[in-house]
Amino acid sequence: MRSAFKSKPPRYPAGWGDFPAGAHIQQAISAVCNDYAERIFGYHFAKLGSLSASIKLEQSPIRHHINYTPVPLMQGVGDSQRGIEGNITEGIITEANRARPVTFENESYVVGHSHQLPFSENSIDGFLLANELDFAQDPHEILREVDRVITQNGYVIISGFNPLSLAGVAKFLPVKKGNVLHDARFFTSFRIKDWLQLLGFEIVEQRQVLFSTLFFQQKWQRAAKLQHYIASYLPTYLPWCSAVYVILAKKRVIPMTAIKPKRKLKPQFSAVGASVRTTSIRQASGE
Repeated sequence: MRSAFKSKPPRYPAGWGDFPAGAHIQQAISAVCNDYAERIFGYHFAKLGSLSASIKLEQSPIRHHINYTPVPLMQGVGDSQRGIEGNITEGIITEANRARPVTFENESYVVGHSHQLPFSENSIDGFLLANELDFAQDPHEILREVDRVITQNGYVIISGFNPLSLAGVAKFLPVKKGNVLHDARFFTSFRIKDWLQLLGFEIVEQRQVLFSTLFFQQKWQRAAKLQHYIASYLPTYLPWCSAVYVILAKKRVIPMTAIKPKRKLKPQFSAVGASVRTTSIRQASGE
């Protein structure tokens, strides 16, 4: 198996708009992520990467979300919110406040890389990695950081592009050469689940979405109906050919228990022997 580390980092997308069908991909992934987020409880939820930060988890019971992006652009920040904190203008975090989070409506925006998380151990209850591993130079390093800071029984949601789909085939074809999808890693879901299980995660559920090439925008109205029809049958019969998969995993921590000895130790003192000796002494004395 090829190493997951890449000597040259791939191009990183600034948002879903960098993909031809970016809005369609974001909508499909958001629907599954919101369904998964309803099961995650706690105090803090971290969304790693620019793609994850664009997904709004409105159904999440966790109210504090941390958008951890590698670029200082905060997408989705309204004009009325810009200029707050004095150092934020036009939605850009300057060097003066790069190290500290900036909060807007229960969401914190922090600039940094996913393989270097500035969180303490066992502090984050949930993570969202929306295709973050597909554009990572070393996905193992990111997962190790997630494993370090996630709480016991915490959840992680990971979406990725499927190399066995039409999109995986189109990646090697000379179509849309300048598209950032050609730089995506396209890891199989089996490989991602294997990495998670090695770190002590239990795979709770996996869903397959988007049975298309992803390299072309849908320009006709019947495409959405065809997509819905295909998605109703292919996940049952051909789940491996979907363009995108979404995985929900839970961190499992086995508590330490004392090892009980299998052999029972024979006591050195015998109560039966003492009573017999007392009886024999009394008989010898004539009592």
